[in-house]
Amino acid sequence: MNEKRQAYNPFLPVDEYIPDGEPHIFDGRVYLYGSHDREGGYTFCMEDYVTYSAPVCDLTDWRYEGVIYKACNDPDYPVKKYMYAPDVVRGNDGRYYLYYCMSGDYGVGGYTGAIKVAVCDSPCGEFRFLGTVQNPDGTPMKKYVCFDPAVINDNGVIRLYYGTQYDYEEREDFEENPDYILQEMEMFGRTKEEIFAYRQDKESSLNGKEGDCDSIMGAATLVLCDDMLTVKEPPKHIIPYRVKNTGFAAHPFFEGASMRKVGDKYYFVYSSFQNHELCYATSDYPDRDFTFGGTIVSNGDIGYEGRTIKHNMTGTTHGSIIEINHQWYVFYHRLTHKSDYSRQACAEKIKFERDGSIRQVEITSCGLNDGPLIAKAGYEYSAVIACIVTNGHMPHGCNSIYRDAFPNVSHKGDDRFIAEIEHNTLIGYKYFVFDSVKTIKLTVRVESDRNRVLYEGPVRVDERSGSGNTENDISERKALTDDEEHNVLHEKISFEVRLAEDGPIVGEIELSDCEEWTTFEGMVSVPDGEHGLFLTYKGSRKVQLLTVGF
Repeated sequence: MNEKRQAYNPFLPVDEYIPDGEPHIFDGRVYLYGSHDREGGYTFCMEDYVTYSAPVCDLTDWRYEGVIYKACNDPDYPVKKYMYAPDVVRGNDGRYYLYYCMSGDYGVGGYTGAIKVAVCDSPCGEFRFLGTVQNPDGTPMKKYVCFDPAVINDNGVIRLYYGTQYDYEEREDFEENPDYILQEMEMFGRTKEEIFAYRQDKESSLNGKEGDCDSIMGAATLVLCDDMLTVKEPPKHIIPYRVKNTGFAAHPFFEGASMRKVGDKYYFVYSSFQNHELCYATSDYPDRDFTFGGTIVSNGDIGYEGRTIKHNMTGTTHGSIIEINHQWYVFYHRLTHKSDYSRQACAEKIKFERDGSIRQVEITSCGLNDGPLIAKAGYEYSAVIACIVTNGHMPHGCNSIYRDAFPNVSHKGDDRFIAEIEHNTLIGYKYFVFDSVKTIKLTVRVESDRNRVLYEGPVRVDERSGSGNTENDISERKALTDDEEHNVLHEKISFEVRLAEDGPIVGEIELSDCEEWTTFEGMVSVPDGEHGLFLTYKGSRKVQLLTVGF
């Protein structure tokens, strides 16, 4: 019984996967554009583009608008089968333009092509292929790495942003190391001569100082003509590629360029090389003099209030900020299915300080909601709206699928649930407003060979991801107390209930050894008001969690 419609993370249906979100307001509705992952897919962006929209006055009412563009409409299909992170802008002619890039499995080929454009008379109609971003002579524009395009209409000036960045050229021995050079050549599909031509082009260097050099990598921008295809002002870097001894040193640009204009300031939002956080930089200009601002959100809550241990499996993130009905939000995505390939759209409220800065926000379960979610008798929620799912040593995704066992959001058939919940797993929900709650109900089953989620597709583990079992990770695991040893020995399985992550136990929900979905109920002592809800599993057998109710 849910009497009041609410919004929670993920804010789209729990079987929908739209990462890399770029939200825009057109004619009183918020439209979410992004990539489209397959539930349980084996690589990025396996589905055609779809969009959802909601009225600006009601962010609980997201409407599916259908497929807006198909990969098979692109001339590179099927050599490149997948469409990566897009953006949409309204042109000066009133039509809508979709910018995107194509790629193959695991991103192969995604750094070698040009930026494509499709057009439509409606923000959610079926777009048709228009062409490729091109130089004035009609050749495809390929200066710098054409990846993750973002576009704004800046009072009639159409500005396109794009790029990616790795640290090859920041390594002191780059020019003498043939392995580094070869890796960069293979990744970006450029010759050694092309790469070194950029490095020797001092005029294109952002700072133009003696000793500086340009790079094929980094965040770039250009201005388009009104045809939305032809370069009007040539590409240039907006922040330096070489970040040592700059404000960007700890959070270099990696990918996911997005630009917003807030008042007279330009806010460049991007995914950093940390690969789990959205950062921002600001300038009075759209194409230069950006200074690092900070981190807006991390999908592992890393850095929030000094946090160093992940609240979730971390991995790619991409998104932006937007003001909706006088409230600012950051849109980002989370990982599911123990991979980077099934990512879901989430959002959080953010606040601009008087000096224009944005403090990092925590990830929550209530996201776009007007306030905390309702916790009172008769209310039930899908367990997967948890904003914390951790065993204390969660891995980093990074273009991978894991076979290792650890707690994760997954699915089997029509059920979406948290799987592989092991001893001491913490599952957290922030926040609820409790109203006369005396009991908490959990729908749970013990994990077995019959109901376990088994991934049988291709497996690729990126070398950057680690195994989730490094020496540092192992050291974070908590030893069993004497009472826990006793419970494990006697096969007692239960969830301890707390209102704060490290708070006192306010109740316990004992479970039975049942392999079918079963609802268990436990008494709790919870004062009325706003609290988090934290469930810590205790037991020797893994379990799965389907719903949380009151």
